[in-house]
Amino acid sequence: MLNLGILAHIDAGKTSLTERLLHTAGVIDEVGSVDDGSTRTDSLALERQRGITIKSAVVSFAIDDVTVNLIDTPGHPDFIAEVERVLSVLDGAVLVVSAVEGVQAQTRVLMRTLRRLGIPTLVFVNKVDRGGADPERVLAELARKLTPAVTPLGTVEAPGTRTARYVPYTVDDPVRTARLTELLADHDDALLSAYVEGAAPRHDELRAALAGQTRRALVHPVLFGSAMTGTGLDALTGAIRELLPAAAGSADGPVAGTVFKVERGLAGEKVAYARMFSGTVRVRDRVRVGGSARGAGDKVTGIGVFEQGTAAPRDAVSAGQIALLWGLRGVRIGDVLGHEHDVPERQWARHHFAPPTLETVVEPRRPSDRSALHSALTQLAEQDPLIGLRQDPLRQEISVSLYGEVQKEVIEATLAEEFGVGTDFRETTTICVERVVGTGEAVEIIDTDPNPFLATVGLRVEPAPAGAGVEFRLGVELGSMPYAFFKAVEEAVQETLRQGPHGWEVPDCLVTMTRSGYWPRQSHAHAVFDKSMSSTAGDFRRLTPLVLMDALRRAGTRVHEPMHRFRLTVPADVFGTLLPALGRLRAVPHTPTAHGSSYVVDGVVPAARVHGLEQALPGLTRGEGELETAFDHYAPVHGTPPGRPRTDHNPLDRKEYVQRVTRRTRVGQSG
Repeated sequence: MLNLGILAHIDAGKTSLTERLLHTAGVIDEVGSVDDGSTRTDSLALERQRGITIKSAVVSFAIDDVTVNLIDTPGHPDFIAEVERVLSVLDGAVLVVSAVEGVQAQTRVLMRTLRRLGIPTLVFVNKVDRGGADPERVLAELARKLTPAVTPLGTVEAPGTRTARYVPYTVDDPVRTARLTELLADHDDALLSAYVEGAAPRHDELRAALAGQTRRALVHPVLFGSAMTGTGLDALTGAIRELLPAAAGSADGPVAGTVFKVERGLAGEKVAYARMFSGTVRVRDRVRVGGSARGAGDKVTGIGVFEQGTAAPRDAVSAGQIALLWGLRGVRIGDVLGHEHDVPERQWARHHFAPPTLETVVEPRRPSDRSALHSALTQLAEQDPLIGLRQDPLRQEISVSLYGEVQKEVIEATLAEEFGVGTDFRETTTICVERVVGTGEAVEIIDTDPNPFLATVGLRVEPAPAGAGVEFRLGVELGSMPYAFFKAVEEAVQETLRQGPHGWEVPDCLVTMTRSGYWPRQSHAHAVFDKSMSSTAGDFRRLTPLVLMDALRRAGTRVHEPMHRFRLTVPADVFGTLLPALGRLRAVPHTPTAHGSSYVVDGVVPAARVHGLEQALPGLTRGEGELETAFDHYAPVHGTPPGRPRTDHNPLDRKEYVQRVTRRTRVGQSG
């Protein structure tokens, strides 16, 4: 069993390659076409209409005695969240690169992530039959732009023609053998010694070393071919079977799996796509969902296991397999099934890619559809958690977070076609963050004005490095009050930091609880609990936002906007006119380099201006400019910081906040 991901920059031919692999394995009789909308994995109507992959899809086929679950993923960067979820279940990957366009922006993002997660990866250079195909140039780009640890397993005859043919290297090629030995010797002391002494290793030794290092993600074999003509496909399937690792895990071990996709069935029920890492799940078993956080578990009412193309009903699913599971009512993407300690460590690195940096307000065209819109968006957020719904009860508005304009168009079309809700989307805006710049402390004492709650809370806020996340610490004794009260403070801190003083999330800081105090449970003579004289978790939950916001104001926060790195390739004669346009977009270019009749310039540009750059580029470059962009970092906003409308009870305004959370008009009355 092997769970294999197919990844690529858009239009590299990844879905066509999936079709060819299924055809080669005998699963389908005819190769489907992306243009005709007849491919097996692009099953959504929108995918067929637009000719792009939007949702990941699983198909299965056999290579000799190895069953391969192949997961086709989106190539467009707007749907990178789908790719992120798939990475958590892979045993290996095939990274597809076009022999014409070569290494592109998304190619680099994907390869960096695959290498960081240690996922064994083959590179398939596709479209060798297309005009302009240059396999040798692309091989050099792979080594220069991705990693020097790439090694070709063959070459191409007549590239750029319909008769292009992949030719594997033979055993008796001395140049090839020497290069491969040199590469593998970097991680193999025995090979290194033999290489230094001039002893040529045997072919079977080299092949075994290549397989071992590929499975450890130390080297990346490169194959060439064409999904359209089928050349090179036999070599690719052979490499998948020989060089990538089979799924590990014991069917007799404790149940452990990961949910990477959730859909709704015909009756509206949740259907979970899960990769099993250990154990066996049977129909009618109860499975604990979400680690230890949510109860004893739900009863599995149905199982589908992928075999020869599609999922077939089965009574059980075991370690190494991917299955559809029915009956897990509260399941969410990213949930662990069973025992979390039996899930590989890298599955917990939830965010492999940058979060969305754009958002927009969605409004129903008919006011009567407001409830239906909320229900539809909630279902879409189940399938894609990074959609990130934000509701503003005051303005009766719903905002969704986005990776780009194409994703917005797809959401709009999905709402209309699948849910029957017509919508209008406002102009896309940028999602900023707030970073703590100093240290600030605040405290509110129980039974002391202006504190209206039966709780004492003191908090200190300090900055943390970018990417560190929010850490909550106790600076008081854990036994000084009930644990539930500490938990209420911690949860309220996490919730409050979603909207800092300017309304943006505060992603990286250290919050320490410095003071605590409470009134023990009080009862009257007949043991009737008196809430007005006893502290509850609610008191701590309601007081914490006031204290934390005071501490944040004293520490100070600064708004940071997302910045994208860009690479522009433009004709040399238009480069001079391009620079003023980059300046107007607040882009900061670095020193350009000449490549023949073109200039290549790297730099950074605010995420808010990327769409404008994409629109302006064709006119500035006669349609010959090429642009690659990807999120890079957050940078401080200069001038007046942008604000974001609040959707909470506004702890920045004490009177308004207390009135809302206590539902009383007089400040100071206990809730």
